[in-house]
Amino acid sequence: MKILVTGFEPFGGAVINSAYEAVKRLPDVIAGAEVIKIEIPTMFGKDEEVVRTAVEKHHPDAILCVGQAGGRSGITVEKVAINLMEARIPDNDGKQPIDATIKEDGENAYFSSLPVKCMVQYIKEAKIPARVSYTAGTFVCNDIMYRVLYMIDKEYPHMRGGFVHVPYLPEQTLDLPEGTPGMPVEMIAKALECSVRAIVENEEDVKTISGETH
Repeated sequence: MKILVTGFEPFGGAVINSAYEAVKRLPDVIAGAEVIKIEIPTMFGKDEEVVRTAVEKHHPDAILCVGQAGGRSGITVEKVAINLMEARIPDNDGKQPIDATIKEDGENAYFSSLPVKCMVQYIKEAKIPARVSYTAGTFVCNDIMYRVLYMIDKEYPHMRGGFVHVPYLPEQTLDLPEGTPGMPVEMIAKALECSVRAIVENEEDVKTISGETH
């Protein structure tokens, strides 16, 4: 089995991105699966081009995309991506789409085809805070999750895909308001390793209580 794991480059004037800092620390083999790690641009559309090239080269069984969610305190495994680009800030290509559709012939939303609740369970078993999230935002994180799931729907029906958001690293919070959460890169990398192991070991998700009231 092959798992493609992607992490974004820094954006918004930052010099590091917690996502790729953690991704590049992953072992090359997890639970017997080969792990392919790549950095992708924080750019609408160009993110997909890089992922597509990797898919055509490596033919992975699953894709796990990872992005930074500054302000979140734990690991959040995303359940759904929506067909919308609504950028509060420009991407690294200077593009700032507003109320734009990602794919004209795509569904309004796609659900992750990864075992998101299993992933959360595995991460929690490692004593790392985690939960299922029901919004991946409307910036490039949601964009690549949607594009990957669209690609799977249209071209690679036997491949699985999804997304995980990770917090800032502690060093990224030094100049931010007091109390802004951060998580050590080693802990984030461990959570991602748990996520990959859950993907390898579980074709189907578990039926456990989750959800949000608002």
